[in-house]
Amino acid sequence: MTPPEDPLLRARALVLSDLEATGATDPETVSALEAAVSQRRWWSSQWKEGEAYAAGLVAQDVQDALLESRGRWPLCPVCEDGTHALYIHPELGGPDPVWVCEQRAQEVAPLGRLSDAGAAPA
Repeated sequence: MTPPEDPLLRARALVLSDLEATGATDPETVSALEAAVSQRRWWSSQWKEGEAYAAGLVAQDVQDALLESRGRWPLCPVCEDGTHALYIHPELGGPDPVWVCEQRAQEVAPLGRLSDAGAAPA
């Protein structure tokens, strides 16, 4: 399946894939994702050049929303303790965002590919 051409629909698909890979897909997380996409739609309309950063920024928005309501997401699948979250790099979110374990300074997976990294369900 070809990813959507709309940068925000593509961002939604990538983040949803990672939510599913970690077993974190429920009404609350999908609502957080939809809110992030909606908020970034306005942002994107104001800064067309910023569309390359949309996917990583949507992931960070969802991560922030979930931290407040259910805790860290996604948890690191490469460290034994698995109690710390991965972070999107580069920090601005693009243009090719990846999940990184900052404790190991190790790239874990591109955004949307946590299933390939053996992400454990939440």
